[in-house]
Amino acid sequence: MIHDMGGKYHHGDLRAELVRVSLDLIAEQGLGAFSVAEVARRSKVSPGAPYRHFPDKESLLAALAATVACQLADRVQKAIEAESEPVAALAAAAGAYTEYLIERRAGMNIIYSDGLQGPEHAALHEQTRRLTDQFVMLCLTVADRPQDGLELMEQLFTQAHGYGTFYLDGVFKKQGYSTEVVVRKSIEAARAAIEGRTKNVT
Repeated sequence: MIHDMGGKYHHGDLRAELVRVSLDLIAEQGLGAFSVAEVARRSKVSPGAPYRHFPDKESLLAALAATVACQLADRVQKAIEAESEPVAALAAAAGAYTEYLIERRAGMNIIYSDGLQGPEHAALHEQTRRLTDQFVMLCLTVADRPQDGLELMEQLFTQAHGYGTFYLDGVFKKQGYSTEVVVRKSIEAARAAIEGRTKNVT
């Protein structure tokens, strides 16, 4: 398939390219910069071309969010598999979330964007469940009670996102913290939170 704009051509899977370009745009400038027109411009296609694949801005954002959730789930799974005990695995999962957020400016802020909660966005919901299930299963393993496990998951996502946001907003940069230092601090904070709700699982 070839799309034309002013003598420039785009070859291949335009739908996938639009999602990729959307990811890069948000990584560079944040969600506030996201627009179909800018994605089309960066993809070197006409302003109307994206609407052949996505009926509206919300649909493109949903596809972008599903990709974010999928990539995060893959990153978290890799971190979990590198550890041999549940507390360390859960702390590593939180660190993986922080690292991805810093790299892509994308996490729960994208996955839970306004307008993406409807049943028409099934792919997004499937990938979101995949991501959260990784956390909830480990949280239920280490917590004393199911309610404690669910509250722990909420706390871990909040902390992990907060560490990444402080870095992106320049708070940690003023302290001279590198990405690696922030991720390590996120892991340490996660471990402290986990140990506060543990049932002596190691």
